[in-house]
Amino acid sequence: MAAYLGPDISLEHFLLAPPHSLRAQARAPRESPDAQLNADGFGFGWFDRDGRPCTYVNPAPIWHDPNLPALGRGLVAPLWLGLVRSATAGSGISHANTQPFADAELLFLHNGLLRDFHDQFRPAISADLGPEPAGGIHGNTDSEYLFALLRQILAEDADLALETALAELCARVDEWSEGTPALLNFLVSENGRLYAVRHACNDSCPSLYYSTDDERFPGAQLVASEPLDETGFWQPVPEHHILILDPEEPPELMEL
Repeated sequence: MAAYLGPDISLEHFLLAPPHSLRAQARAPRESPDAQLNADGFGFGWFDRDGRPCTYVNPAPIWHDPNLPALGRGLVAPLWLGLVRSATAGSGISHANTQPFADAELLFLHNGLLRDFHDQFRPAISADLGPEPAGGIHGNTDSEYLFALLRQILAEDADLALETALAELCARVDEWSEGTPALLNFLVSENGRLYAVRHACNDSCPSLYYSTDDERFPGAQLVASEPLDETGFWQPVPEHHILILDPEEPPELMEL
């Protein structure tokens, strides 16, 4: 997964043009021990002129979409999120299971997995969900259930900061894990800000990097599972931290 926050750029410049773009990472990821090919769908998200989240998802491999070149040239925005998918067992390949997920305010991506999701984690998450977050679930992935849980946490306290809600999300999964691996890397956007989480329970954290000084993206801040190029300006997000990016502020790191 990857995200961009900065001056307006085309989708093509973010998603397709970098030497190690998400399209390249779909075919040849470098730091993904569990997936050597991300061919089970892709998606990207942005906000329209009224600040409403928009998503485009396709369960086909990113290199098979004939619409993508024209969309890449025509769509321009100051914030982008994107993901290429390798489906886990028990979660089928479909539009409903393809990220990003969105509600009226948030764009959400999850890179990772909840091991034994359907037998162990899904019942625990479902028990915590109210009718509205539960009713918004259309697929059967751990990622969508985690998004529903985040929405539930935010609904429980209207004044809760998003970074606090993400920390609570990780804490609940930690509590339910009971020694089972849970890989919890997230990218979430709200109100023109980006929130990146690098976390895991009972396993190593998936890779996650950020850059605020990439020559290919002047004036921008980026996050990606793997660096999008070889400029050397990428640095790892520390494990068990939330990174907060704001167009008017320097990056902020918060320990979980």
